[in-house]
Amino acid sequence: MIIEIDQSDDVPIYEQLRRQIIAAIANDELLPGDKLPSVRSLAVDLGVNLHTVNKAYALLRDDGYLNMRRGSGAVVADRRADESHGSTAVDDAQWPVMHEELRRIILEYKARGGTVESFLAAVHRQCASIYGPQNPDRNEERRSDNDIPPRRSS
Repeated sequence: MIIEIDQSDDVPIYEQLRRQIIAAIANDELLPGDKLPSVRSLAVDLGVNLHTVNKAYALLRDDGYLNMRRGSGAVVADRRADESHGSTAVDDAQWPVMHEELRRIILEYKARGGTVESFLAAVHRQCASIYGPQNPDRNEERRSDNDIPPRRSS
């Protein structure tokens, strides 16, 4: 996994780090049980403050992506659904946060003039790029990226 930090980005460095680690977990670049670099080591490698990495790791721990123990560092948690206990990959405590984030994204998209249809098409393309194509018969419904209003530039 290669982490790239953009110092000129409006997104705080700890959040850039958090998002990239989540993406690496989602893309199976980091697997359950994989050990992450120590806070100090990663901070030195990225040229960022130790507390910045610590904050990202703490948020990932709080969200259940990492297990952290003093002396053994940060380890990727097993996030798969435990079917024997009826739990899901996203627990009840995480849904409100995820729904609020999704709502924020939808509102920004709508405020920029995006339509429901173009938003759903963009979501479908993103899901296909992450999960792989689920329904190849829907190709004719997909729109081009030109139908998506541009993201805010900094």
